[in-house]
Amino acid sequence: MSSSLGSGPTKGALVALDPYDPLASVVVFQYNPAELARTLEPQFASGGHTPAGTQFLAGPPTETIRLSIDVNAADQLERGDAVTKALGVYPALASIEMAMSPKTLQVAKILRAAAMGLIEVAPQPAPLTLFIWGWKRVQPVQIISYSVTETLHDGSLNPTAAKVDLGLRVLTFQDFPTLSAGLVLSMAQLAMKEAFAVTGSFKGSIDAIKSKTGGG
Repeated sequence: MSSSLGSGPTKGALVALDPYDPLASVVVFQYNPAELARTLEPQFASGGHTPAGTQFLAGPPTETIRLSIDVNAADQLERGDAVTKALGVYPALASIEMAMSPKTLQVAKILRAAAMGLIEVAPQPAPLTLFIWGWKRVQPVQIISYSVTETLHDGSLNPTAAKVDLGLRVLTFQDFPTLSAGLVLSMAQLAMKEAFAVTGSFKGSIDAIKSKTGGG
């Protein structure tokens, strides 16, 4: 699996930004998924409507993304890549999995302090994970499901081909503290979507006018 966007067609990516380990969780899709499923569930305020029937929104919709990623070591093995020869596609799989796992240094530090009676063992902060699907979609997400099927292995039982099924929950401004990078990204996505909606509505209005007037 490539580690950079490189030239040619735009490739999707999953990037986990972690100040303790900035390089461990960068996965550029070797092959872009043929399909990407998105589900949006609106958030309405409970009991929040007037006698006239107006409804009130409690926040942005809950959006989930589901996609399948194919990972294959064939190209790297053909080029004689030493890491792929030694480990197959396991580094790519591990990069995705580490976006859901605490780092060993942080865990060891907290456990050591807990053993000395200094603090209680606390939950670990998750890295800021970004789903990148072209420049128009750079979304902070939370991995809510991960399933991998290793379909081929080499003589050392390293996986050389695998299919990864991912479920992602898109995070919104409600999920981040003020002035955080995640908040900025989520607001930028909201503004961009709003701009696209206005553009589509404007074009639709122009097309409707042309249709009624017989304009070309």
